[in-house]
Amino acid sequence: MTDEKIKDIIKSRLSEKRYQHSLAVADEAKILADRYGCDPDKAYTAGLLHDIMKCAPVDEQLAAVDRSGVAMTELEISAPKLYHAMAGAAYIEHELGITDREIIDAVRYHTTARAGMSTLEKVIYLADFTSADRDYDGVDEMRAAVRRTLHEAMMIALKFSISDLLGCERAVHPDTLAAYNAETFCKK
Repeated sequence: MTDEKIKDIIKSRLSEKRYQHSLAVADEAKILADRYGCDPDKAYTAGLLHDIMKCAPVDEQLAAVDRSGVAMTELEISAPKLYHAMAGAAYIEHELGITDREIIDAVRYHTTARAGMSTLEKVIYLADFTSADRDYDGVDEMRAAVRRTLHEAMMIALKFSISDLLGCERAVHPDTLAAYNAETFCKK
């Protein structure tokens, strides 16, 4: 499937703002992939697809996850903001026929991260934080870090996510904690 076809699909599934965000993430992912040695074309495609289910109704998101055979944990069920990543991975694999496991996993873990992430998964996770359309307190620090080292950017992003969740008194997904713990042992 070409990126142009994917653009048509996501344009029909997303709000204009979310569509523009997906284009910005794809652009940032391509830059980061070039910088950190993974396939820039694959990164661009994964960036386009990362939020494909973000605007879908909750029941559609849950149905996509259910059809994929993935059992959601209690924490995941209680956190609707996580649904779109799991549903997106299921949708691109089972509905769009995407077979590249790296792309599927990059979509799946772009919200929680996880231990043992591939470079492509990290690129998508960070591109979502640093795309040109992002405007939050700390985005300039994130953009500077992502230009220095992948490890430093991951540490800052994971700390930001964990701190934000704790500040809102929300549960932290075990995959996020595992990613943080794994990164603390990585000295790249």
